Amino acid sequence: MDTINYFLFETDFVEDNIRCIPMVVRMKLDLVGIKMSLAAWSRCTAAQRKELVDAACKTSSEKWQFAKLTEKVIRTITGEPPVLIAVEKNQFWEDLAEVPEPLVKQAALYGLTISVVQWQALTPLQRFALVKLCRPGHENRNFPFAMQEFGLAEHLPINALL
Repeated sequence: MDTINYFLFETDFVEDNIRCIPMVVRMKLDLVGIKMSLAAWSRCTAAQRKELVDAACKTSSEKWQFAKLTEKVIRTITGEPPVLIAVEKNQFWEDLAEVPEPLVKQAALYGLTISVVQWQALTPLQRFALVKLCRPGHENRNFPFAMQEFGLAEHLPINALL
């Protein structure tokens, strides 16, 4: 994955015993096709959360091991099997040819832009985070903070602070 496990925009919920699912884990869950609810995450022990954060999930073998680990954790805390989701063949954050339209639209709401060159310079985890933060139904108040953290906004727009 990447050497970073958490982003600065996640600090408000990472410092408090990782009470929300960090982007690094959300990306891994998407890669292996497992849905973990916030309720299930909140029932994980600190050690289980750290294990999911630190687990490798890049190669086919690592993905398989992460899926097995996640399944074990979910079964342990809920007594139920994990909810499986489709794994997209082409991960949206891996397409370097163009900036995804939802991201362009979300950035425009804050008066920001992102070029293809900037998009290509981001790590896969950064690209994943930006697209996740602009998806419908997601609380995207951290979107402008992520844009700033990733060097895509020099200053936070006024409407990000409201």
